[in-house]
Amino acid sequence: MISVLSTIVLYTINGVTNSLQKKVLKEITKTFDLKNPILEAIGISQEINDQLNKPISDQRLFKIKENNEIKGFAYIDKALSKTDEFDYVILLNKNLIIVKTKVLIYREDYGGEIGSNRWLKQFIGKNKEDKLIYNTNIMAISGATISAQSITKAINVFLQDLNILYTNTVFQ
Repeated sequence: MISVLSTIVLYTINGVTNSLQKKVLKEITKTFDLKNPILEAIGISQEINDQLNKPISDQRLFKIKENNEIKGFAYIDKALSKTDEFDYVILLNKNLIIVKTKVLIYREDYGGEIGSNRWLKQFIGKNKEDKLIYNTNIMAISGATISAQSITKAINVFLQDLNILYTNTVFQ
């Protein structure tokens, strides 16, 4: 059951549609086995954002809380596909290790294979120390090359930035 409070918190995400918000909350609830998750936006100063490979705009990085206890973190973003873009979420545990990556909305006719749990499982366990290389330590997907390379690059950049965020104690 999704609580009204967590839904209200989630609906305040700027630039994120209601449909996408519901998908994010569903993944958080299922992945962390939570009944009433609360998402608390993590503010990032301009000084820290200037150090990042890809600055994180407001309302994209969150603490996941229940009963006032941090359960993990969520990062919501977009990546490019062949002619459009797709939305995805990265869920991290308290130790900043990826526990789930999910393609939430894919807008192309081809390449949707990147949304398969089987392919996305290879990101589980990755952390700020990992370097992802498509077709080396991340499997290629025939028919979804552009999207697969794009999400691999996006997650890799996020992991590099995660190291900077951690160093600057953003997750306290």
